[in-house]
Amino acid sequence: MPRSSAPLQADIAAALDWWREAGVDATYFDEPRGWLADPAEPEPRAEARQRAERPKPASAPPAQIGGAQALWPQDLAAFRDWWLTEPRLDEGGLSPRIAPLGAAGAALFVLVAMPEDGDRDTLLSGPQGRLLDGFLSAAGLAPETVYRAAVLPRHTALPDWAALAAQGMGSVLARHISLVRPARMLILGRNILPLCGHDPAQRAPAVRFFNHEGGRVPALAEVGLERLLANGQSRLRLWKRWLDWTDG
Repeated sequence: MPRSSAPLQADIAAALDWWREAGVDATYFDEPRGWLADPAEPEPRAEARQRAERPKPASAPPAQIGGAQALWPQDLAAFRDWWLTEPRLDEGGLSPRIAPLGAAGAALFVLVAMPEDGDRDTLLSGPQGRLLDGFLSAAGLAPETVYRAAVLPRHTALPDWAALAAQGMGSVLARHISLVRPARMLILGRNILPLCGHDPAQRAPAVRFFNHEGGRVPALAEVGLERLLANGQSRLRLWKRWLDWTDG
């Protein structure tokens, strides 16, 4: 004899009553549904496969800093003017552009990340510059034998060094150094080392040369001037490394 469905119906009714008492009187789904939309027609398998295999459009390469390399200056005087006026060298800012300082054939090319915050007419005119002056004086280098330059034309808050490298700032730097033709380089700033062709996975003491257009320059790399100002141990380490480097 078949079992009566009355007990099952009573169980279902009791369960529904329990959920109603709990305040649940509708069905919910995690994903939204368009109840009034027409059901989508399934995409033919061949078309779906072709769409998946279709190559994605290539993204446009980043705009190169300084524009076309063939149009870059070929002498140092023209490079200084270009450094101050070329609109594609940076994205602008509140601080002015500051020209590099020195002459071609310098005994030492000092490279820093950017001008000081207070620079208006002369590169490294503030406390960082005074620290550098003291170091150069102790090293026995006359001011006219030193070329001072920054990677960036103006003081910039939180520069994106990876993007600058991808956009070719390292090539601009190489052109700059090739026009100066210094005997040695002092690179002050760990963030700028990749622009000098240095593997960021290596420590700064691993830097021995800067390769530029058609040559290379012996190089010594250390932390930036702001770190040297704040840390006496860093200044001592730089001085010892400088003596080892110049006496070797």
